[in-house]
Amino acid sequence: MIKKLLVANRGEIAVRIIRACKELGVKTTAVYSTVDKESLHVKLADEAVCIGPAPSAASYLVQNNIIQAAVKTFCEAVHPGVGFLSENAAFARAVTEAGLIFIGPDYRVIDLLGDKVAARKEASKAGLPVTPGTEGAVDGIKEGEKAFSRLGAPVIIKAAAGGGGKGMRIVRRKEDLAENLKLAVSEALAAFGSGRVFIERYIENPRHVELQILADGEGSVAILGERDCTVQKNHQKLIEESPSLGVKPEMREIMCKGAVKLFSRLKYKGAGTIEFLVEDDSFYFMEVNARVQVEHPVSEFVSGIDIIREQILCCVSGMTINPKDVQIKGAAVECRINALTPGRITKLHTPGGFGTRFDSFLYPSCLIQPYYDSMIAKLITYDATREGALARMNRCLSELEIEGVKTNKDEQRFIINHPVFKRGVFGTSFYEEYIEKAGA
Repeated sequence: MIKKLLVANRGEIAVRIIRACKELGVKTTAVYSTVDKESLHVKLADEAVCIGPAPSAASYLVQNNIIQAAVKTFCEAVHPGVGFLSENAAFARAVTEAGLIFIGPDYRVIDLLGDKVAARKEASKAGLPVTPGTEGAVDGIKEGEKAFSRLGAPVIIKAAAGGGGKGMRIVRRKEDLAENLKLAVSEALAAFGSGRVFIERYIENPRHVELQILADGEGSVAILGERDCTVQKNHQKLIEESPSLGVKPEMREIMCKGAVKLFSRLKYKGAGTIEFLVEDDSFYFMEVNARVQVEHPVSEFVSGIDIIREQILCCVSGMTINPKDVQIKGAAVECRINALTPGRITKLHTPGGFGTRFDSFLYPSCLIQPYYDSMIAKLITYDATREGALARMNRCLSELEIEGVKTNKDEQRFIINHPVFKRGVFGTSFYEEYIEKAGA
């Protein structure tokens, strides 16, 4: 086992990793920007190093500063967390070349999966269905028009190196294709440094489902159930739950077999997620997130497995769970609590009780910065049934008090009590159809 690890992140995920390390007997080094000096992850770590000013581009995204901090504090490994550099193949390679262990898959695997065109090909080889689309990147408007004619309206243009809705355009009329293709290429180039795009058939109002995996890098892959991430606002997830009401046993079996084959072929190591779009009785591969996900606590509740702990062990000493022993029980729900304004926390009361978890970096008087992601906490509840987990979430949201900044707590409570959400039959347009129109 390693003795010391650097956490290359901030906020609640940094706190989560530090806590897992403490339980493993591993010391930690935190990194922080100048405005994060009093952040909770800095207070909890054994050591902390300032890596630059507030903007991410000058601190949390500066690879050399992070690696130098790890070397100077005698760390043996680097955990990238989520976001920032977590799926950056160049960073993973630099960490490895510095003689450190990267808590994640090999940089060549990250590079391959980061290219959505290449990832689609690998998924197909593993027997997973992919959304009908172009074989590779689209080279010019003529090729795009051919694809449009073959696939039929509507289609979606996607950045090959993209994510988060950037470089993405929905086209419903052929005459609108040229302009949207040009815009998508421009957006992709600005956001990801690559203007490569591809075209798929656009699936209207699907469910968004993902499988949580852990793998040992030698071909052994454990599936920790699926999560439903269909409730989204502007392509950003709001609520996640497990299991998904949109996945039938037969579909789940095919999904899992394909996922095991894919990750086994890649010799994938650590935690990862494979995402699908579900349309009625069909499903289609979308992408792989070669890292741990924000919503991993949902899968921890239903599987009883500490994913962060196992992720670290997979990369430094070996996976300790047997894939055949994994059992999924009960139901879990997660609500992301976002700060709608920056400011100082003047009052904080967090809910508790059986089957309740609150993951956050908040404490009374802490300052919510305007420079970073708006998510400040995750509230997760568990019960034997979905109805029980939602009832517990409703109670917990009513108890949660955060003052000093405006949050989306009331909106989350409105969503989980909405009759359509309770019924569980909805797609990715749920927020626009039912919540936005209600003005919640």
